This record gives sequence, structure tokens and C-alpha cells, in this order.
Amino acid sequence: MVFSREDRRRYRDKIRRSLDALARMLREFRFEADRPRAGLEIELNLVDDRGEPTMKNAEVLAAIAQPDWATELGQFNVEINILPEPLEGDGAVRLEKAVRDRLNHAEERADTVGGHLVMVGILPTLRESDVHEGTLSANPRYRLLNEQIFAARGEDMHLSIEGGESLDTYADSITPEAACTSLQLHLQVAPSAFAATWNAAQAVAGPQVAVAANSPFLFGRLLWQETRIPLFEQATDTRPVELRAQGVRPRVWFGERWITSVFDLFEENVRYFPPLLPLCEEADPQEELDRGVPPELAELTLHNGTVYRWNRPIYAVVDGVPHLRVENRVLPAGPSVADVAANVAFYYGLMRVLTEAERPIWTRMPFSAARDNLHAAARHGLGARLYWPGEGEVTASDLILRRLLPIADEGLGLWR
Repeated sequence: MVFSREDRRRYRDKIRRSLDALARMLREFRFEADRPRAGLEIELNLVDDRGEPTMKNAEVLAAIAQPDWATELGQFNVEINILPEPLEGDGAVRLEKAVRDRLNHAEERADTVGGHLVMVGILPTLRESDVHEGTLSANPRYRLLNEQIFAARGEDMHLSIEGGESLDTYADSITPEAACTSLQLHLQVAPSAFAATWNAAQAVAGPQVAVAANSPFLFGRLLWQETRIPLFEQATDTRPVELRAQGVRPRVWFGERWITSVFDLFEENVRYFPPLLPLCEEADPQEELDRGVPPELAELTLHNGTVYRWNRPIYAVVDGVPHLRVENRVLPAGPSVADVAANVAFYYGLMRVLTEAERPIWTRMPFSAARDNLHAAARHGLGARLYWPGEGEVTASDLILRRLLPIADEGLGLWR
């Protein structure tokens, strides 16, 4: 598909109108915020009886035949969406049971077409020959995204990761991104609580990755403890070398500052990142607001979906009521339901306490330290040295055991 200059101009105008509409909504509209709700998505790999990747997501999804399952980027990927649950009472237990029941059912159905589900950040048996344009999923949106990213780059994707061993190769499609399968945690919050929630999620990203890292292998090489982090950063990079040298921001982005409002993030998206998919809807968000109808903000949310923040803002309208969520994207999938449940509990417990602290963690921690913690944890796992206010630089294992697990336990108690 070829986008004209008129397409891009119209989209740019529409996205700015949508941004103005969001600012107006934050002032005037009621958002769904009665009770914080938690949901999650899990991206999974498909393998055959030998544990090798199998390109059968269409057949597996047809066999599962449930609306909460969907395709992902690669033909060896599928995704499950667990609907949000209130966190009060036994909310964490309900989430675990929902995951276990759905995965067990899906594995039974996948087996009927010669497939099996594997939860892990990167499938260890994945080969470089498995990730090419021919193994993209059939959804036309993926191929369009692939075309636009490479049009922006103007050259093949360079993948270079130095760890226990070295990887230095080139890719002619975005399919290496499909190697990265994650656990994505959603927390629905009121607009007034969004900034505190996002800031807290940024602050704990490093410890999250340290305790959950399970992806040391890529294409048969031992790299970082959580190789998914640098791989994802490189596999969707629209910048050639010269733009990186100029300091142009990457689309897989941790960010560069603490925020005061959800508006900060959407405004940064519009200010820093050119549109990849300039597809416009007919609805005018300002006219919808004038009628008292919350707009979908389709262009703004599509653009947001092509800026891959590790903690992403989500705006959506459900049953005519708008809501906001923080989508936490740093965790690898799996490797078991028990691991998923533990990582879920750790995150939601920390969020409850840190977002309500009298002295917020982000007022005592440089933003750069939170960013550096993420990459140190991805490289070294529990052996990483992380910065934490009041502790200085300590090993991730000590920080998590002595400081963060007690906080998470306290937070889970407060949810109940």
C-alpha cells in the first residue's frame, strides 16, 4: 500500500485534533474509574512435537475458536487476552485461575492440529531461518507495518547484541520482533491517578525484569539474561545509523522524564514520532465531543500503538464510557502459570503501595536510574546491580528480597 502526501497531511491534522479532544476530555468528561481493574495479555509460541517452532497460528486459532484468542506478528505466535477483573478480594487468584483454565483448554485444542503452546520470552529452538517475511501472520496490518518501517529505515535491520556470546546479523523484515513474547499487565486507573501509576511502573521496571528474566537464548546463542529487551528495541527501530547518531528517539522507548499527566505521553508521541500508518476514520472527535459522545480517537490510539513504550498509555471507550490504562510491557511470557501469577502479584502489589506513598519513589529517584536499571536487569538478571533510593546500588536479588517483596505483600493485603 502506498500512502500519498495528502494521506499523511490529513492524518497529521486529524491526530492533532484528536490530541486537542483528549485534553478537553480530561477536563470535562467522566472516565471509568470506580474501581481499579487489572487484566493481562500473554503472547505464546507455537511448537510441534519436537519443540521446534511451527507456523500454524491460523489452524490453532480455528481449533481454539474463542474470542479472547488472536494472532500475533509471527505465524508461530498467538495471544490470549484476559478480561480485566477488580483487584479486591481474591482478584489475583481469579486471574490465575482464568489463565490456567484458558491455557489448558487451548493446549488441548492446539494438539488436535499438531501444535503446542509454549510460554517463554524467546523460544530457545527458534532459528534465524524461521523469521522472515514469509512467516509473518496473514493479517494485512502486519505486512503494512513491515513495509512502512523499512520504508522509514531505507535499509535492512541490523541486530547486534553482545552478551555471553555475540549476535551480529541483518534482517529484511520485522519478523525477528515476533521472537519476543511477553506478559502484558493492564491497570485501569482514574485520570488523576495515571501519572503516579505510570511513574511507579517505570521505577520498578528493572526489578520486574530481574526477577522474571527467562530469555537468554536467541538463534542458538547465549546473550543477555532477558535478550527480549534489546531484541525488541532493535527489531522495530526505524532509524538508520545517522539518525541514531543525531539523537532521534527510538520507537521502542523507555521515555526520558517523569510525567504529571497521561496527556504528556500522548503529546510526546505526536511531537516526536512521525506516523507509520496514516489511516484516517471519518469521525471528527471535536464534533463528537460537542454532541456529548466520547470519541474513539482512532488515529491517536493507532499512532500510540506504533510507539512501543515499555509502559504504554492506553485510551479506550467501552460501552460508551472512556477509560485509561497503564500497559506494563517489560515482562517475558511464562515460563509457567505459577510464574505468571507470581509476576502479576509482584507488580500489582508494588503498584498499590508505591502509587500512594507519602514520598513518591519518583521524587527520590533520577529518571535515568530507572532506565539504566531496566537494561542492567535485562543483561544480568538477578545478578544485576540496581539503584534504589535509600539503598544506593545493590544487587537485584537483595533489593527484591529485602525491600520490594515486603512492599508487594503489603500492597496485596491492601487490595483485599
